[in-house]
Amino acid sequence: MFRKMGLFRLNKERIAENVFFLCTAFSAAAAVSVFVFMVILGLPLFAKGEFFTLISGNWSPRQGMFGVYPMIIGTLSIAGLALLAAFPLSLGCACLIAVLSPKSFGRLLQNIVRLMTGIPTVIYGFVGIFLLVPLIREILGSGSGFSILSASIMLAILISPTMILFFTDSLNAVPISYLNAANALGASKVQKLVYVMLPCAWKGILSGVILSGGRAIGDTLIALMIAGNAIHVPHSITDSARTLTAHIALVIAADYESMEFKTIFTCGIILYVFTILLTVAIRTLEAIGKKS
Repeated sequence: MFRKMGLFRLNKERIAENVFFLCTAFSAAAAVSVFVFMVILGLPLFAKGEFFTLISGNWSPRQGMFGVYPMIIGTLSIAGLALLAAFPLSLGCACLIAVLSPKSFGRLLQNIVRLMTGIPTVIYGFVGIFLLVPLIREILGSGSGFSILSASIMLAILISPTMILFFTDSLNAVPISYLNAANALGASKVQKLVYVMLPCAWKGILSGVILSGGRAIGDTLIALMIAGNAIHVPHSITDSARTLTAHIALVIAADYESMEFKTIFTCGIILYVFTILLTVAIRTLEAIGKKS
């Protein structure tokens, strides 16, 4: 009887391993397939030397110019400013949830943050259009309000819940022995946070920043609805801009051989490279964490 139970458990474990392996293989195959799809359709750009011209050029179809350089600058500007705004807010909320607040209030705040992660992006976009954009327009006293600043603020609100949850988990993962040692020395909550928890949790915090940066770069609706979609290199945060994802969503070309249509794959390849770089950065951090 016990032998049969052992065989049954072994079969269940093998089935579970096979299922997980198939899921992993499917995910990897899907990622590779997407990359191969973009490379094949973008191969003529490399063969003719047009890819690098599109990356460094400006966008002016009437003059025969189809460069996506303004979209690259717009993407990095909006995503970078959103990260700068979201990081201190997210780190402060995470410290409040994990350390500084009473446990009941911390759980309540964490549940609210988890609820925010499930709100559709388009809702944030509508809030930005009807509340944030008029406010920015009134504060600046000029312009339409559809700008890098507006998009960055709303994007910071969008990615903050993800950062908060990552930071909170990293702070809660600090070994209890370290906290007990700090308590034995008479450290206050703030001292434990500053001198023990933050130094121990920096790898997880950095991973949260990197992943949130990837989401900021890959977001479409916020930039599409709030950034203004002006196709020029922005010179200030009050200027309108277009991102790579918004450009993919907006460009409609019936001629598949036209340069306007090819820019879609140029944008896709650039975004895929950004994703690969972020993934490599996270894996490198994990390797460093295991060695230490």
